[in-house]
Amino acid sequence: MFTSFYHGTIRKYVIAYGNLFNNIYVQRLDVNGNRIQTIAVPLAYGPREKWLARMAQDPNLDQEVQITLPRMGFEIQSLAYAPQRKLSSTLKNVKLKTSDYDRVDTQYTPVPYDINIMLSIFVRNADDGAQIVEQIVPYFRPEFTTNVILIPEMGITVDTPVVLQDVSIEDTYEGDFDTRRALIYNMNFQVKAYIYGPVSNSGLIKRAITNLYQDTAADAPTLERITVTPSQYANGAPLFSPSANPNSSVNISNISAESDYGFTVDINSDPTTLNE
Repeated sequence: MFTSFYHGTIRKYVIAYGNLFNNIYVQRLDVNGNRIQTIAVPLAYGPREKWLARMAQDPNLDQEVQITLPRMGFEIQSLAYAPQRKLSSTLKNVKLKTSDYDRVDTQYTPVPYDINIMLSIFVRNADDGAQIVEQIVPYFRPEFTTNVILIPEMGITVDTPVVLQDVSIEDTYEGDFDTRRALIYNMNFQVKAYIYGPVSNSGLIKRAITNLYQDTAADAPTLERITVTPSQYANGAPLFSPSANPNSSVNISNISAESDYGFTVDINSDPTTLNE
């Protein structure tokens, strides 16, 4: 039933999210307020429990430095369907094929999901944490919109809001001289994402015919037939008010995905020709 495909959509959202925080710096000042050191805060994807465990133990037993602070880590917490952003399920994105003008690439509208991501900031002292938080919070009011290239083969680029939900502070220092202090700021974000389905290749619909019947019986006579076809050019330009004459329609072999013809609508209600 399902088709195998992969656009890497969730991965692209995670990368776009991480790029928001890859230019965070902490400054160290002397007693006179002069800057003496600027530290780039490293950022990595991974659960915060891994960083806490790394600070609490030395797996190689011979490293003098367990982990360098400050640093940041983030991970996906959950994905939740967002019904309030749902689009019509019957609509499609369409892209012309430059290699074959008789066919187009189509893709149904995406499914909206909220990706909840937690950013954890690990610092040794409160001032480092305050500097990092102050470089992030002002941009979220409460959301910041970033541009994400999701499906390049379909030309789909989406402006994606990233919403700051809340900020919490946790201090793991319990007073033991053997325990290393870990001051942690947890920032919960919600990425308003869209997840896309497979891309299909299909031919053009070059003529549409609709038959109207009196009842649902198999042998019911046709009451009316509506035929829609592209209309002819007039003086080299497409007709904006196509003639109702079906003889002005364009030959099907001349219709391609890049055509910009108008349309002719023929309504036939003559029973002598409809039910021959």
